Amino acid sequence: MRIAQLVGERAVETIRVATREHVLAAVLGIPRLLRHRAWTDVDPEQGQGLGVLLVPGFGAHDRSLALTSAWLTARGYRPAGARLGFTVGCTTDLVDRVERALERHVAATGGPVVLLGQSRGGMVARLAAVRRPDLVRGLVMLGSPVVEPLDAQRDVVAIARLLTRLSALGIPGLMDGDCLAGDCFSENFAALGAPLRVPALSVYSRSDGIVPWRCSQDPHADCVEVRSTHTGMGFDPDVYTALDQRLREWNPAQLLAAAC
Repeated sequence: MRIAQLVGERAVETIRVATREHVLAAVLGIPRLLRHRAWTDVDPEQGQGLGVLLVPGFGAHDRSLALTSAWLTARGYRPAGARLGFTVGCTTDLVDRVERALERHVAATGGPVVLLGQSRGGMVARLAAVRRPDLVRGLVMLGSPVVEPLDAQRDVVAIARLLTRLSALGIPGLMDGDCLAGDCFSENFAALGAPLRVPALSVYSRSDGIVPWRCSQDPHADCVEVRSTHTGMGFDPDVYTALDQRLREWNPAQLLAAAC
């Protein structure tokens, strides 16, 4: 009887989280964002061409950060997608690809760029920042599992394990077992705990139904709390308010103007 009750409770909780974290529920927050000062107050000279490389979350695509890209472009920043597809591949391979994307964007913009990653994308971005701090002006992580990467919501971890089994069957482009329990995991887990040599912002929410909020509290970053869901962080005005402040602080052009 108790087992049946526990199964029922887990099913209810899974449905509740899935409903709250559904992308359509997140999209419903867009009108609120578009009315907020974080969106409507626009200074097109603010960014002064500072590059921002956007890294999408697990199972997402560059288009998932299209709204963030539009916000950045309107303020004079130069955003670019990391071109990782759906971010479901091997972690080390993704970091390699982000490093190459960083090199391209630094060459295009003329200096170190900001790395902005959502969910798993923030974890990958952090690993790239540890590897190549010379290319990174600042790091932003939105709901990213950087403290305990396998402590995400159980269904998400189950999907990751399914991908490793499909990889073992020969399907290319997916994370493999080494990413969850082998040398790849060990090396990247150690790098996730390494001190950062660039300024960083980690955004977390106690309402996050995918990544437990404590997993996003990077001890080497400034941690800012919002009240968004996990999937809704890209549509949350408080996220853009925090982002606006940090980008101004990190932008060399802004610092030079303030000094003059």
